[in-house]
Amino acid sequence: MRILVTGGAGFIGSEFVRQTLTEVGAPLHGARVTVLDKLTYSGVRANLAPVEGHPGFTFVHGDICDPAVVDEVAAGQDAVVHFAAESHVDRSITGAVPFVTTNVLGTQVLLDAARRHRVGRFLHVSTDEVYGSIAEGSWTEEWPLAPNSPYAASKASSDLMALAHHRTHGADVVVTRCSNNYGPYQFPEKVIPLFTTNLLDGGTVPLYGTGANVRDWLHVADHCRGIALALLKGRAGEVYHLGGGRELSNRELTGLLLEATGTDWQRVVPVEDRKGHDLRYSLDIGKARHELGYEPQVAFEQGLADTVAWYRDNRAWWEPLKQRAATA
Repeated sequence: MRILVTGGAGFIGSEFVRQTLTEVGAPLHGARVTVLDKLTYSGVRANLAPVEGHPGFTFVHGDICDPAVVDEVAAGQDAVVHFAAESHVDRSITGAVPFVTTNVLGTQVLLDAARRHRVGRFLHVSTDEVYGSIAEGSWTEEWPLAPNSPYAASKASSDLMALAHHRTHGADVVVTRCSNNYGPYQFPEKVIPLFTTNLLDGGTVPLYGTGANVRDWLHVADHCRGIALALLKGRAGEVYHLGGGRELSNRELTGLLLEATGTDWQRVVPVEDRKGHDLRYSLDIGKARHELGYEPQVAFEQGLADTVAWYRDNRAWWEPLKQRAATA
């Protein structure tokens, strides 16, 4: 199988590429992978170092919004796995145009190219944030979309474009929506790597509001296994939820990170809550369990400990990225 992976130098995309090319027993092991990545501030070519030189790996530096580039790399592919997106909520609040451009227009450019070149399957990677907030219970895949941030609205729009492509053109499109990811190689502006690296540096961490916002946490390796299963087994035109099954308030998560880094609550600085901050996310993953055989494998306690240890041991990876994020 030949797979075009957009955003393959990012956090989740690079895990998918490394897993596919190097992990014996992974659902897609043995596939050939072409990565298309613009290498924006959060795209890190070093994330792909473990597969550089692999005979099944090709890297193309380019923008998903560029029809000429996308047309060239889509030719001859059996599948597209579409990770590329602007994804930081805070940045979308201060400036939404790049989110609409990349997440909506870029997705449409890819869909058009996939149809022209008769690519077999288009898997669109999305987020639970498209649903807004849920006070109790869990969202099913049929839940109405009600995004509250510009980022979430742009992802909801791209989901709908992908699904419309299936309904209008009969394209083989599958959409996955995940809960909050964590793990190694995550860009250090997201909460777990930001808090971990700040604490390791002896600094403070900003906790929004009272820290009552609840998220479900999913290890990136489990997420990528789920994506591979959806690519192989998912039904065209369907949405599948990929969650981790571990809900924590931001305050609870902060406490665990303080403990893991040997620090205390004196390092925590309460800050004004984010605009439109969703209170709680929760995905029902029953459909993915039943149809795909999906099941999270990484226990959160072990995954978090391993993640903190990775950042402790890989300072040379994240220190330059924190400087890059500050000026991006």
